[in-house]
Amino acid sequence: MDDWIDYYDSTHTIYASKLHRDVHFQLIAKDIIGYISSPDAVVLDYACGEALSAAAVADACGKLYLAEPAPGVRGRLIARFAPNTKIRVRSLDDLRKMAEKSVDLVIMNSVAQYMSPTELDTAFATIRRLLKPGGRLILGDVLRPEVGMARDVIALLRFALTHGFLRDALIGLVSTALSDYRQLRSRVGLQRYSEADMIAKLTAGGFTASRAHFNIGHNPWRMTFVARHAFSPAG
Repeated sequence: MDDWIDYYDSTHTIYASKLHRDVHFQLIAKDIIGYISSPDAVVLDYACGEALSAAAVADACGKLYLAEPAPGVRGRLIARFAPNTKIRVRSLDDLRKMAEKSVDLVIMNSVAQYMSPTELDTAFATIRRLLKPGGRLILGDVLRPEVGMARDVIALLRFALTHGFLRDALIGLVSTALSDYRQLRSRVGLQRYSEADMIAKLTAGGFTASRAHFNIGHNPWRMTFVARHAFSPAG
């Protein structure tokens, strides 16, 4: 995951324009809010990225933790949300110091593809420790092995057409093809999981899980899973 952390901590061009970036984060926030069941809920966004619309999520819950591994991004989060008393920024290492069973909802969106299977298992263990008995993990934007880059391009162009940045998206696709992102993706690769494989992985991590009807974000060919603590019959 370190190579991807370094990439997202750099001045990258993953978004076609400011409008693309803004509507992307607004949609993610809207989808996350749909999973918040109580205005008092404690929510953790695991590897949250820039989280530009986090204030909207914080308005819908009691407390929002933004956990981000990239130090530069984390610094920007601290500066951006310092006035908001409902938002706290943490590193992933900081999560080990948080109290057990203290979080109602964990969001892990568009993260699994950047982690090795072992790193993902470690993340699941941390999240399971933090989740309250009735809490949920929402694992979003999981890449499927049978769905290639062409579907990602189609999803982006549809999203761009809907929100008015189609020209920028077309230019951005050309730029991305020549960028460090494409080179890194070719060199390091992205992790992909079938529905059955991800459910099995979550089960091995101590969760019961099912696939959600809709994915978080704009790409309908990726998957979102809803996971809860798996309890033994005695427990």
